[in-house]
Amino acid sequence: MKLPSPASPIHILAIDDDAQIRQLIVDYMEDNGISVTALPDGRDIEHVLANRHVDLLIVDIRLPGEDGMQITRRLRDDSDVPIIMLTGKTEEADRVLGLELGADDYLTKPFSPRELLARVRALLRRTRGQESVADGLARIRAYRFAGWELNVRMRRLTTPMGDTVPLTNAEFNLLAAFLAAPQRVLSREQLLELSRLHNDEVYDRAIDVQVGRLRRKLRPGKEYGELIRTERGAGYVFVERTETVR
Repeated sequence: MKLPSPASPIHILAIDDDAQIRQLIVDYMEDNGISVTALPDGRDIEHVLANRHVDLLIVDIRLPGEDGMQITRRLRDDSDVPIIMLTGKTEEADRVLGLELGADDYLTKPFSPRELLARVRALLRRTRGQESVADGLARIRAYRFAGWELNVRMRRLTTPMGDTVPLTNAEFNLLAAFLAAPQRVLSREQLLELSRLHNDEVYDRAIDVQVGRLRRKLRPGKEYGELIRTERGAGYVFVERTETVR
């Protein structure tokens, strides 16, 4: 999914069979500068996606014909467009299944349009962060820092002495996230999103475990002190400057 340029308004696709809810979403979003296409069911989704850029989808879990679960599963086969699912209060199992099928967030009906707007904006911010890291990895051959090198294409970490340090997928993604934003405090939530660790772990403290493992692997032979510093109450910061090799 490509985000629009700053001059382009955000465009979301909202699918709900309740006409009042559709109008509520349209009115509130457009009052806040977001363009909305609203549909009563999933029959015209492909037509909208083929003819307009869609930044985010809002889909009701209970729809006539193809329901929200089926729509989410189908879209995830060839699209990474962010999806917020609307559910009822008693549909906890459905919410869990929706997230497992690829929905990014959910909101329980009845909902506040202000909260929906906040979730839309938060999800788009997270998507931008993920894409910035992904775009960086696509353009960059390696990162160098404090005598170390992370070869992105080979997914190989080399110490200042030339030794190779094996990394798990989670550790590689986490280190790449740090190196893409050096000397900046990153919250646990940001690191969960940027490193995509939320696919494996579902709570913030998973980051503490992964950071601890990564710190241990960055210690052998280093002369620069701790490379990843804890900022109490805020998150973590990679303290060294990085050099990119393209």
